Amino acid sequence: MRLTEEQEELRSAVRSLLTRHEGAAAWGPLAEQIGVAGLAVPEEYGGAGGGARDVHVLMEELGRSLSPLPFLGSAVLTAGALLASGDKEACGRLLPGLAEGSSVGTLAWAEEGSWDPESVHAEAVPGPGGTWLVTGTKEHVLDWPQIDVLLVAARTAAGISLFEVAPDAAGAHREPVVTMDSTRSQARWILNGAEGRLIGVDGDGARVLAHVRDLACAALAAEQVGAAGRCLDLTVAYAMDRVQFGRPIGSFQAVKHRLADAYVLVESARSAALGAAFAADEDPAALPRAAAVAKSVCSEAFSAVAGDMIQLHGGIGITWEHDAHRYFKRAHGAGELFGSAALHRARLAAELGLIAH
Repeated sequence: MRLTEEQEELRSAVRSLLTRHEGAAAWGPLAEQIGVAGLAVPEEYGGAGGGARDVHVLMEELGRSLSPLPFLGSAVLTAGALLASGDKEACGRLLPGLAEGSSVGTLAWAEEGSWDPESVHAEAVPGPGGTWLVTGTKEHVLDWPQIDVLLVAARTAAGISLFEVAPDAAGAHREPVVTMDSTRSQARWILNGAEGRLIGVDGDGARVLAHVRDLACAALAAEQVGAAGRCLDLTVAYAMDRVQFGRPIGSFQAVKHRLADAYVLVESARSAALGAAFAADEDPAALPRAAAVAKSVCSEAFSAVAGDMIQLHGGIGITWEHDAHRYFKRAHGAGELFGSAALHRARLAAELGLIAH
């Protein structure tokens, strides 16, 4: 599995821009100069027409810099849900702005800490003039200061469905929540009879969410790989510079073994994440299994390497002045996002027929 020359050029361009523009300030330049917001959006809707491998490259770089940008919530979850819904009217109306980066979207989906489509309990009932009235509470919604497109999963008489709700609609209330990982904002959305518009086919939401979960896990796995790789780079550099007992600590055999183990974890995770990206582009039927593998392997690898980073840095690794604690917090937050490693291993076992669904 190899990336193309164009994808490696994309990596270089993104890394260069992220070096010049830190934090939230990078969204405008990335969207305007490189077109990252529309990487996986078809050209007919104003996007670049790329695929999951392009998203993989970008997410690795965003993870490497612990970027707070809304790409995952807007370009992967929201755009992915719109495309999977098959609703051409909604896609034509909403995707151009998302692809341009001039609007940002989010998908309100999880309830009670679960991203399983069947865990959706929010309800939607028919309202006036062909609208729907949505009621329920959504947690772990990826947030951004200005949300322009809000998609909400809710149950109707036909089953789980997807609705577009105006973020400022009467009955829709957003509550920012405090997260351990301050680089990834989340919110709780409370809906009380908020007016919504059906996206796609009534009752088809479970299929859409299942597909979007796989795309999100593949993208998040790439981010975890990028962040884990950066943890390893920083730790190797520190081990070469930090002198103890008259020699760099990286020259001690025990430290060498720890760094070698971390390298194996990072490269194994990279293979798993790339496998999910290739499956999304070339073999969609294999994506559910590949995504479950990637999320499980990459979550555990990132957590382990981030933990080693703190231990091998010693006291400085737990200070606010060093980035080690930020990577450690991102590792644990990302490990739970869209489901834990254990959950995805169980999902994989069920897919393979090893356990009952």
